[in-house]
Amino acid sequence: MKKRMIYSLTVAVLLSTSAFGQTPESVWDLQRCIEYAVSNNITVKQSVLNQETAENNLTKSKASRFPSLSASGSQSLTRGTSTDPITYDFVSQTIHSTSVGLNAQVTLYGGNKINNTIKQNDLLVSQNSYYVEAARNDISLQVTEAYLQALYYKEGITIAENNLKSSEAQATRSQALFDAGSIAMKDLADVKSQLAGDRYTLVTSKNSYDQQVLTLKQLLEFEPDQSFELAFPTQEQEAMIVIPDKYTVYKEALAIMPEIKSGKLETNVAALGLKIARAGYQPTLSMTGGLSTGYTNTQGYAFSEQFNNNFNQRLGLTLSIPIFSNLQTKTNVQNSRIAIQSAELDLTSSRKTLYQKIENAHQQATAAQSEMEAAAAQSDASKVAYDLAQQQYTVGAVNTVDLLVSQNTYLQAQQKYTQAKYTAILYYQLLQFYEGNPIKL
Repeated sequence: MKKRMIYSLTVAVLLSTSAFGQTPESVWDLQRCIEYAVSNNITVKQSVLNQETAENNLTKSKASRFPSLSASGSQSLTRGTSTDPITYDFVSQTIHSTSVGLNAQVTLYGGNKINNTIKQNDLLVSQNSYYVEAARNDISLQVTEAYLQALYYKEGITIAENNLKSSEAQATRSQALFDAGSIAMKDLADVKSQLAGDRYTLVTSKNSYDQQVLTLKQLLEFEPDQSFELAFPTQEQEAMIVIPDKYTVYKEALAIMPEIKSGKLETNVAALGLKIARAGYQPTLSMTGGLSTGYTNTQGYAFSEQFNNNFNQRLGLTLSIPIFSNLQTKTNVQNSRIAIQSAELDLTSSRKTLYQKIENAHQQATAAQSEMEAAAAQSDASKVAYDLAQQQYTVGAVNTVDLLVSQNTYLQAQQKYTQAKYTAILYYQLLQFYEGNPIKL
């Protein structure tokens, strides 16, 4: 009883593979499962690609500060009266002309739109890194829950096997008592019925475990034919732990959880979006420049001489003042204000959701510990009662019904204890995770 109560406050487990005759390479413990899932999960990979896209957008926005440069070239044939594309004279003859040029343009002022866009894209890179972290956290928690559920089903198999062995021994004793005339046929039939039910329970326990292993393999993105064996605890490490205060956990989580960090950045991104939208009201000043030259057959000079004589340079300033943009700028500004409010609401919702998760984990962990203590006491008491019932049944002091009731009561107590134990482990690990501690069994 004392040992079980201590374990009710225990989450650390030592893992051993020797009991299963498996090599370390073929055994997957929780840590290995989490690491593999984080590296191979499709959602995590997609979030990494999104971050790379954000980084590319940042590079592109920084390049907007530099001048754009383009080259052009043309070859034309014109018949009839037209303007010579090189001399701009009106001529009435067939014109063969060649022209080449370089053009450059740089924005000198645009309402600070370029700088704000760079700042916004820089924030988006950081935000996407938090999305990657959140995706990794999410798959880690899913794997942890699936792994612990598999442990629960595995222990359920052990309980079912032990119960089946007890039923088989009881059936043997009952058969002997029936042969001796000590019990009636109905009593023997009840015992055999219990034995058949225990065999069925063992089969369903194994099926539940196999199904849970399949779920875990799917989380790990395994191929259907890939072999997979889980490592299971063979030794429990007793360590007293205390469930942390939920408000303390919440304060820690607010500072470290990526969904909160990304939510805060989203409000800053939206605020920069408003500044970018307002830049549409501001004039844009650009500097342009170009180099060009060409050849035409209307001039009596050689090709190379004309390219030298017709070479020109151009430098200019262009000022664009917005007057009416079909309400596009006004609409962009209004939508940007809405985006700020939406981001603030999303952040509030994220904080609320985070607290609900922490409060639920705290309540579940606390309740599970209490249930473990009660289930441990019930299991110990029902074990004693079952042992006594077996002895009394052998000497005819109790009937078959009382024996089977005692056996089922003991089985139910074991199952309650196992369920409460893994529930406590799971939600304690969740609280540790929200505090910033790594998941570790």
